[in-house]
Amino acid sequence: MDVILALFGEGKDLTALQTVMRAIVVFIVTLVFIRISGRRSFGQRSPFDYVVAILLGATLSRVIVGASPVVPTLAASLVIVLIHRALAWCCVRSPWLETLVVGAEREVYRDGRFDSRQMSAALITRTDVFEAARREFHTPDLHDVQAAILERNGQMSLIRKGGKDEGRSSA
Repeated sequence: MDVILALFGEGKDLTALQTVMRAIVVFIVTLVFIRISGRRSFGQRSPFDYVVAILLGATLSRVIVGASPVVPTLAASLVIVLIHRALAWCCVRSPWLETLVVGAEREVYRDGRFDSRQMSAALITRTDVFEAARREFHTPDLHDVQAAILERNGQMSLIRKGGKDEGRSSA
């Protein structure tokens, strides 16, 4: 027990070595938690997924600096990850819950017309759509764009008019 206390310290008065040792352990534990949570936590990056990332970062950092006790803080972090995993599992089985938790894509532009209702709900402007067209198609206008869809992760997908490169491309 004395060795553990010497290596990891106790409370807020930590040496550099103790802080480093805590950082190493928290890093490894966080990797395990992310593996438990699944790829979607950090792959798809919806608001639902950012919540886990932010909470884990905020909670686990307290262990490193000695602001919170180790075991209860790690337990709380594990609960956050397990809630995320369970909610993701439920979303896979319930489209209604998935829409509630993760959101839905919004078609904000189609065939030369903006959908002001969808744009207002998504809090985006026409300028945002033009910006996506400039980034993706390298054009200052929407002549080549059949549709613009604001995806659940906040990125704008553009669908090109006609037969060339049909399908969505992320902008």
